[in-house]
Parts: sequence; C-alpha cells; structure tokens
Amino acid sequence: MTDVDDLPFLRKQARTQRFTLGAPKAFRVAPDGSRVLFLRAESGTDPRHSLWSADLASGAETKVVDAAELLPGEEELPAEERARRERARETGGGVVHYGVDAGFTVAAFTLSGKLYTLDLASGEVTLRVDGAVIDPRPSPTGTHVAYVQDRRLHVMELATGDDRVLAGEDDEDVSWGLAEFIAAEEMDRTRGYWWAPDGAALLAERADRGPVPRWTIADPANPQNPANVVAYPAAGTTNALVTLAVLGLDGSRVDVAPGEWEYLASVHWSAGGAPLLAVEPRDQTRLDVLALDVTDGSTSVVHTATDQHWIDIVGGVPAWTPDGRLVTERMVDGDHRLYVGEDAVTPAGLQLRAVLDVGDELLFSASDADSTQIHVYRTEGGSIHRVSTVDGVHHGAGSVAVTVLSSWSLEHSGPRVSVLRDGAEAVAIASSTVDPDIVPNLTWLTLGERGLRAALLLPRGYEPSEGKLPVLLDPYGGPHAQRVLQSRNAFLTSQWLADQGFAVLVADGRGTPGRGAVWEREIHGRLADVTLQDQVDALQAAAARFPELDVERVAIRGWSYGGYLSALAVLRRPDVFHAAVAGAPVTDWSLYDTHYTERYLGKPQDEVESYAHNSLIESAGELSRALLIVHGLADDNVFVAHSLRLSSALLAKGRSHVFLPLAGATHMTPQAEEVAENLMRTQVDWILRELSVVEKEIA
Repeated sequence: MTDVDDLPFLRKQARTQRFTLGAPKAFRVAPDGSRVLFLRAESGTDPRHSLWSADLASGAETKVVDAAELLPGEEELPAEERARRERARETGGGVVHYGVDAGFTVAAFTLSGKLYTLDLASGEVTLRVDGAVIDPRPSPTGTHVAYVQDRRLHVMELATGDDRVLAGEDDEDVSWGLAEFIAAEEMDRTRGYWWAPDGAALLAERADRGPVPRWTIADPANPQNPANVVAYPAAGTTNALVTLAVLGLDGSRVDVAPGEWEYLASVHWSAGGAPLLAVEPRDQTRLDVLALDVTDGSTSVVHTATDQHWIDIVGGVPAWTPDGRLVTERMVDGDHRLYVGEDAVTPAGLQLRAVLDVGDELLFSASDADSTQIHVYRTEGGSIHRVSTVDGVHHGAGSVAVTVLSSWSLEHSGPRVSVLRDGAEAVAIASSTVDPDIVPNLTWLTLGERGLRAALLLPRGYEPSEGKLPVLLDPYGGPHAQRVLQSRNAFLTSQWLADQGFAVLVADGRGTPGRGAVWEREIHGRLADVTLQDQVDALQAAAARFPELDVERVAIRGWSYGGYLSALAVLRRPDVFHAAVAGAPVTDWSLYDTHYTERYLGKPQDEVESYAHNSLIESAGELSRALLIVHGLADDNVFVAHSLRLSSALLAKGRSHVFLPLAGATHMTPQAEEVAENLMRTQVDWILRELSVVEKEIA
C-alpha cells in the first residue's frame, strides 16, 4: 500500500477517515484518579481501535486490548450494530465502544459481535459470548454484564458464567434494551437500558416498531440481493411505541406507568435519587422531568420546561447531585443556562452546550459571545472557572478532580489531549493522527447586520493581481450543526476546494447552535426562507469587503441539510447562485422523520402550506441554473426517494439537471479511497464547467 505521505490530499483524507484515526477518544477515569482508559487506533491509517490505559503517575500508556490480535481478519457485525454505528456516524472499526464498572475492576466490549470482558487488575481478556452481541455494560458492582442479542436483554454473572434473558419477546418488531431509531438519530440517546447504582436491577426500554410504516431500500446495482425493509417514522406518521420496565436480577419486574409522552429523551439513575426520565409530547413544546418510584412504577413530575416553539435536549441533564439536588438546563431570556435546584450556575450570555459530569462539583461545556469556540468549565464552590485556556474547540471527560481535555484549534491539526488534576495539567495522552499538510488560508469574519459567523478561504499563495475568483459557498447551514468552529480540521476540505481556484465562503446562519435560543428559533416554520437568506447575506457582505470575489460566478455545495440548502439556492435565488451540488438533500419534508421535522414545521397534516413552501419539489419548475444531485442508494436517514422525486419533478417541468447515484452508499459519505476522491473531483470538474471557468488541473 502506498505510504500515506505520498498520497494526494483526497486519498489521504479518505484513508485517515478525515484525519481522525489515531486520535484518542471515549475516556473513562478511574475513581481513584490513578489511570484513564481510552480508545485509539494503532496509527493514523489503521481503522481498528484498541483499548488503552494511561497511568497518571508516570504518564505511561499501555495497550490493554489489542483489536488486531483478537481479530486479525475482517469484522462481521450484527445488523443492529451496523445500524447503531450509522446513527452515531461511527466509521471506525475494532473496539469502538466499551463499558466499565464503577470500581474500575472490569470492562466489557464487543469485537465483530463477540462479547469480551477485561479484568482491569490482571489484564486478562475473556471471550464471553461468541457472536451477535451489541452494547455490553458491566453492572456498577462489576459482578454482572448486561448486553443485547437478537433484540433480547441478557444478563451474565461473571463469576459463574450464568447467562439468562432478562427480557425478550418472539415478536421481531419488539426489542428490549435498544434505543429506537428516533432516539439514536435525533435525540443523541444511544442507550436502551440503565443499571441501578447497586447493580440489583436494570431500567430497560421496550420498543415496539410494529405501528411504524415500512420503507424499502433496494440495491439496484445488485438486483439479486433482497431489499432491506426498515421501519421509518416519517413526519406525521406513527413512532415506535416506547415503554419502560424495572427488571430485577431476582426475576422481578415492575412496569413503568404509561404517561402522555411520546419521546423518551434521556434517563439518569444515580445514587443521588430516584431514576429520572426526561420526556416530551409529540409537539416537543414541553419537557417533563419525572422521578420514578421503582417499587410500583409510578412517576412524579419534579421539573417542567415549556416553550412555544420547542424544548432543546441537552446532553448530561437532568441529573442528581450526590446530595440529591436536581441539575437541569433552562432557557432564561434566550440563554441556555445551567441550574442546580433553583440556583443558576452559569451567567447570562454563556450558552450551555452539555453537562459532562455531575458530582459535588460540575463539569460542563459552553460558549460565550464567540460561538466559534467551545470551552470546558468547572464549578468550584459558588464560582465557575474555564478549564480550557487556549482558543479552539474543546471536549471534556472525567470529573472536576481529574479532567481529560481534548483540544482542537486553528494552530494545529489533530487534537492535543491532556489530563488535568484540579485544573492543572498532569500528563498528556499521545495522538497519532496524520498531518494533512494543509494550513488553511483563512480569514475570520463577522458579516452583516446579524453578525453572521463566517470564514473565507482563498487559494494558498493567491495574490489579488491574479484576478477575481469564482465563489463557492460550502455550508451546512441548518440546526444541530456548526461549520464555523475554530478548529483547523473543520476547514481542510474547504481549503482543498479553495486551492482548486475558488474563494470558499463558509457561514453559519440562524438556526445553528451556540448563539442562544432566540437565534435558534428564528427558523421555526421558515427553514427555507431564513437559512437561505443568511447565506445570501453572508455572500453579499463578504463580496463588499473583498473585491476579489466574483459574484457573477457563484456556486454552492453541501450534504444533508447543506444539500437541501444548495438546491434551494439555485431554485429560489438564481439571481445570486449559478450552480449547485446538492448531496443527499431533503427535498420533501414529509419524507423526513418525525422528531426533527415536526419540531420546526409541525405535522404535515396540520401545516400543509408550510410543508409546500419549504419543499424543493414544489419549486422544481423554477430551476434555471445548473444543479447536480448526489445521493447514496442505501441511505436510511435521508432516503434516495428525496432525490428521485426531485429529479422526476424537474424532468416533468422540462428542467435540465444531473443526477449521480452512489451504489451501496449510506448517509455517510463513501469511505473507499477511490470513490471518495473521484466523487469530490467530479463535483469540482462540474462546478468549474458550469461557471465557465477555464479548465485547470485539479490538485
């Protein structure tokens, strides 16, 4: 295999999974602060992750589970594990997930569907179940491990090997212990069961997908293969029926009393109090925090948040402190703020991103007035302190006492990972990511009357005397995700595009996170109008400041919501945009899922005009510019039906366009090196032709 350093950028990016392989992740800190467990690939090009341990006294790192040694060949994953990884956008292999008990005596993980345990004292690895296992988690006491196999929740006693089904049914539509599609895709809840703090019982989800509509994903490139039939809750249709039960290891079962909620957003069970359930009704305008009585299954409301538009789900809350105080996120005057009981922890203007750990003190991430940065904070007494000290995007794990800080910035590629004791660095954890050998030629911008956060990238070595540059907008532009973050890795693809002869503009508009509830809610009912207007405003404001931008030659490209926005641009604003590449676009919002779509547009049965106004298909007859549509045929998030229906509508209206199907590709962009490289080159070639740019050799 060619040495990675000799590869062109696009091949290198594909082989390194966007330069993430070799970065340590999934940190767990021992309760005595002696060591940290984490996952890391062997190198920046090896997709297999192994489990490592770092000694915090010496800084020595030890590979405690070698994925290549345990499994020298290819992985064979259960269908549920493939689905879990797709929902989590997990592209790596080997050990990608593990659990550990409260005392740090045993870890559990799967490799190619086989369940293993690791004795953390001796280092002994034991094969426990030979195949089709997902999501193993040791009990807090370290005496048992729970896991899911064939939609059934199992518990194994480690000392004896006694393995039994705690809950399961013969109905193929019913699963125990697994998060349903909507929870995993839209609510960031990947778990379907939770251990009691004393290890004597589990709180488990029962999901019945029977009422959910069935959608079919065929494989036209391999017609001999059977179609994949999936349960997909499109907007306005029926969600999976989710219920809960407390399952004792003694065989007891207490069903949780049903409530008037549709969505189970999160579950917290700690020694600080009764299990907490965060639940939402179908319209998501209320979030109730329920305390569960495990003896009879009854619940009581301990906190309620309401909003006329929707309530956000914030990671890590609700939770109990060890002394029984409730930790919540609340929207106050447009700010996402952290509360303990009725006391505000964070000040006005600091936007809570996630709660990372709840102990006697709190560890959390937040953004101040500069939404392009995410920092880690800790409480100390009645005050808060910023743990991350340099500009960038920081992720935290562990606790206030021992914090693992993973830092990404514009100053370096890959993360810098350090372990802090009481806020002071103790040791560093090595990262072996590949250097992309690209330093973005980036200008940081705040544009227009709304102060849109943006970045402008020009070709490296470009001089204004060389003439004006065609402009390429490279947005995501919708809710849940930011593109404009102070991390070099966020702009590597954009810089490569700029080096092909473009001025590349990346802008975050209204609806993107980090700037408070008012900013996010501007898109309610107006996805198309608001997000497109902000891209237009960003372009025009940037062009007014930089005369080298040629506004007579403007293209836009994006994937998922960015694909929707790109197609929308040439359909609704042909006076501004001359060509668009729309990757995996949502073209008809009635074809997208319930939780996401109905939050912004309501049910299609109730909001007929809104769905029509925000639809690309309804605007098909307006296309007068160049449009390239790209879509994976195996996509089970944004189904290829979106692009096929848009293409059919355009053809019916006599509107010329190009459609590029990707055989076997899901919503994640192709990982094969050749396909990833050629897909990007195809887009650039097409854009250059459509903008009538003199052909040049693509780097």
